Amino acid sequence: MKIKAGIRSLRVRATPLVLSGIGMGISVAVLEHSVSIPTAVFLVLTAVCLQFVSNLSNELGDSLSGTDTGDREGMRYSIQSGELTQLDLKKMIGLFIGLSCIFGLLMIYFAIGTFFSLEAVFFIVLGACAIVAAMRYTLGSNPYGYRGLGDIFVFIFFGLVATCGGYYMCTRDLAVWHALLPACAMGCFSVGVLNVNNIRDMKTDAATRVTMAIRMGEKGSRLYQTLLIVFGWVFITIWAAQIATSPKGFLYFITLPLYVMHVVGVWKGTGHKLDKMVPLLSISTFLLAMLTFVR
Repeated sequence: MKIKAGIRSLRVRATPLVLSGIGMGISVAVLEHSVSIPTAVFLVLTAVCLQFVSNLSNELGDSLSGTDTGDREGMRYSIQSGELTQLDLKKMIGLFIGLSCIFGLLMIYFAIGTFFSLEAVFFIVLGACAIVAAMRYTLGSNPYGYRGLGDIFVFIFFGLVATCGGYYMCTRDLAVWHALLPACAMGCFSVGVLNVNNIRDMKTDAATRVTMAIRMGEKGSRLYQTLLIVFGWVFITIWAAQIATSPKGFLYFITLPLYVMHVVGVWKGTGHKLDKMVPLLSISTFLLAMLTFVR
């Protein structure tokens, strides 16, 4: 029972999103360089574990603040249903922080070859910042996720850091601007996932937190969602136009109908009906990122 509850609290359905940013970084790297397979593998494992830290911390923070109530529109998580305790979640957070550190250090070792260089220390510090940022979204005395700053965090870490950082770790090439446009695209789509959740939970969130959806209202937040998807596609298409050598470079366009379905669903759906739009956007973004490997 606790194992199933723990897996549910990991929110595995959001994993394709973090893999999209990392995958896009690797895709850009493969375009220009040979990529170390161990580096890429530990890069992915580190990112997934950090995602789990974020998800678990989010649930724990919402529980401590009283945000997760019976009125919440989204799926019920394990503390809310009584299957796990706050102590159980704290133990899981500690486990995945440990795994993040192990996999992160292995990634740095295979990419750089040492822990005793300025470059390695920089990425160790960046990794520590990522862990703190993942936890502070809803945990602590003044969580930034409750002040409408979650969108900025998601854009930076799921977009810029995941894609540009992934590109650098695979290539050790300082020309990370080569990955900037796809990084911005991944950032926009990732913020879109957060925004859909916030639109869905506007009524219950209003009592305990401030989100961009609450600030903009229902119509404004849906327009914001549409712009995030449109700008994401603009960024990725400008990049593809620069590097494509054949029509195969635009194969990712086969995912466009999924994004259209998502935007239509966001405008038409309310409450729990919006919950389906979250995995739709996550999976669409993952497919788009994977299709950029085809050139």
